[in-house]
Amino acid sequence: MSLTELWLKNPKQIEDKHLQQIITFSGEGQLKDGSTTSTEFRNYISHVPTAFIQKYAEQCLNDSFPGSGYALQDIINQGGYRLGFAVTEGRYRGSSNFIGYDGLWESPDGHMILVEVKTTDAYRIDLNTIAGYRKSLIDNNKLAEENSSILIVVGRSDTGDLEAQIRGSKYAWNMRLISVDALLSLLKIKEEVEDPKIIKRIHEILIPREFTKLDEIIDLLFSTAEDIKQTEILEDVDTGESKKPKFTPVSFHEACIKKLEKDLNLSLLRQSRTSYFSVDKELGIICLISRVHKEKGPAYYWFAFHPHQKEFLKTYKNPFVAFGCGSEDEILKIPFTDFKEWIEGFNITEKEDRFYWHVHISKEHSKFILHRKKNFENVDISKYLI
Repeated sequence: MSLTELWLKNPKQIEDKHLQQIITFSGEGQLKDGSTTSTEFRNYISHVPTAFIQKYAEQCLNDSFPGSGYALQDIINQGGYRLGFAVTEGRYRGSSNFIGYDGLWESPDGHMILVEVKTTDAYRIDLNTIAGYRKSLIDNNKLAEENSSILIVVGRSDTGDLEAQIRGSKYAWNMRLISVDALLSLLKIKEEVEDPKIIKRIHEILIPREFTKLDEIIDLLFSTAEDIKQTEILEDVDTGESKKPKFTPVSFHEACIKKLEKDLNLSLLRQSRTSYFSVDKELGIICLISRVHKEKGPAYYWFAFHPHQKEFLKTYKNPFVAFGCGSEDEILKIPFTDFKEWIEGFNITEKEDRFYWHVHISKEHSKFILHRKKNFENVDISKYLI
């Protein structure tokens, strides 16, 4: 049984294992270029939650073992994939037949980043060698000089010597440097926000540019704080009939996703705070949650559905919208092909900085009813309960 099969069937057997043990369990037990171990390990880490990516990176850096540098390379490339880059894996060892790089990351706007992963900067890094990889790719028409750069990812956050080395070199304008911790922190931020513009700014942070003027960095920090704050802002709940008391959204996304993974029998990777996708990118799902509201009459649930979430779902072959009603115990999983037919009948909120549709669901005895505005029929969505 492969690592991925073991993870999908019984993750408890493997989730507490040290990374070195996990690699030993796979294929021939050693990471080598073109090996079964490499293929199996890369497939496995593509299925695990991001928290495990963080844990495995720390084990590579703090508990060094034979092949830990190769494992870190794969982990960083998986981090790039989850940041939203298209990733081409590099080789573990140099070869005269291959251009040496640890990874090539392509951003959605086409910028290419050559990635070099180092567990430590204790030894002087030859910037000419790394720059030579980029030049070779440019000469072979694999990269464009004006639309490519280099990112050096280093295990330590104390990289003063290497920073000085880059600043004093002729490569200062096409190299970036980031620690493993900082890169994974960017990934964590990316998975907590919703606004696609913020995700684009995160990509741009990794691309060399002149930062005498700090407006772009401040804008990223401000936008991120505002986006995360939206989960805590008290919103008016407009059912189309009357204004209801304000409420603060609860958080049980992770519990809902675990239940959805079991129902779908696959792993879901987090794209943003509410959007997830399958490893093969065939399935996309928006997971929204609401606490239970009950005054007089039946319990009801309120959700906000945004245009960018609609656009996200349109890119997948099998798209779904899931609604966690009060807790992970009651989840409605609705194919987007059905859901999009009902959107026209939803009330909307339109403000200067955002627009969204109101999704109002009530639970009447054992039935879940989707409410729409006047002149549109309500919909019994009970059959979608998982």
